[in-house]
Amino acid sequence: MKKVSLAGFAVVVVVLGAITGTVPANAAPSSPAGQIIVKFRDNAAAAGVLRRHGLSEGAEIGGTGARSIVVPAGKELQLIEALSRNAAVEYVEPDQVVTAFTSDPFFGSQYALQNVGQSFTNNYGTATPTSPSRIDVAGGTPDADVDAVEAWATTMGSGIKVAVLDSGVDLNHEDISSKVVARANFSGAASPDDIYGHGTHMTGTVAAIANNGLGVAGVCPGCTILAGKVLNDSGVGSSSSLANGINWAVSNGAKVINMSLGVRASRTLEAAVNNAWSKGVVLVAAAGNGGNQTQIYPAGYPYVIAVAATDNKDAKADFSTYGASWVDIAAPGVNVYSTFPNHPFTLEKPNNRSQKYDIGNGTSVSSAIVSATAALVWSTNPGATATSVRAKVQSTADKIPGTGTFWANGRVNTYNAVR
Repeated sequence: MKKVSLAGFAVVVVVLGAITGTVPANAAPSSPAGQIIVKFRDNAAAAGVLRRHGLSEGAEIGGTGARSIVVPAGKELQLIEALSRNAAVEYVEPDQVVTAFTSDPFFGSQYALQNVGQSFTNNYGTATPTSPSRIDVAGGTPDADVDAVEAWATTMGSGIKVAVLDSGVDLNHEDISSKVVARANFSGAASPDDIYGHGTHMTGTVAAIANNGLGVAGVCPGCTILAGKVLNDSGVGSSSSLANGINWAVSNGAKVINMSLGVRASRTLEAAVNNAWSKGVVLVAAAGNGGNQTQIYPAGYPYVIAVAATDNKDAKADFSTYGASWVDIAAPGVNVYSTFPNHPFTLEKPNNRSQKYDIGNGTSVSSAIVSATAALVWSTNPGATATSVRAKVQSTADKIPGTGTFWANGRVNTYNAVR
């Protein structure tokens, strides 16, 4: 019996952390630095007018005739005033920052969903600025995110079922328990509850309730969850328990199966994967946290989307397994804020993590983000196929540095995928 484990494979996955307080550490700026919008009355005059101010023509915005113009950071207001005096200009305005209308207290620190360059701090216990448990996350690159907020204008999930095959899901968590529509325990553990802590974090990443005044928002907040416990309370399972979980998920109507775990190759497991794919299910798995190109499973099977991890600057995470020959796509997986059990859990004290909400690292988190994206795509086209959904998720990814080397298709872009 081969063991499925989060130890070793997910040593980095379980190095989890979070944010302090109930508001973002810094507020979003009123407009992105170095960017304004200009609409010309006479487009033929645009190049000359802009050239006199040392500017170049930018891309047209969404069929409006207005153009996005790159300007020196800090000169936005000065150039807006100068251009507005030109008779060839119909109007000029700041390119305003869009923020989510959500009351989730920690949403401002969820850079994976909306990155405005924010910085934040972990949420462990009574951490102080001098405590070794404190994690200060420096600000990232604006828009190094999956554009979840933009995607929500199209869909929030419409009840699509995502199976999270992991260590279970907290039975009574305020932000996710109500999203669980079925549970099953294949792990041999006494309880279906998440005592380890990993499965709750993945589930919140997929489908935590948005705009409820609590905690965080999932990438697919309108999705529902099939909670398959295939890892025991120490984070260890078997290829047979995972195969049973896959079969159960298919039988219970999963459209997407998330597997944030790893195991050696197994013919039985591959057969379960192939069967799920033949039944029209999209399968997603973590590529691993070895920092090398070693292929693991189920991510390595052809019918599974293998996911690597990026950080808040769109760089490959140091720990992430990689290789464009078999890793399909990347997604944020460094310091990603989500849910944890609201009771003591195995990963809590060894990794200085808080109950209820905290940040997590690993391709496990990245896999959950891609799974949620696939579910959002399903919700926009109920007549789609697993093949078309997978193709949409992969082909619409942002071609960030590392594409073609570390992963084949870029970093997932949820908004592009659902458009």
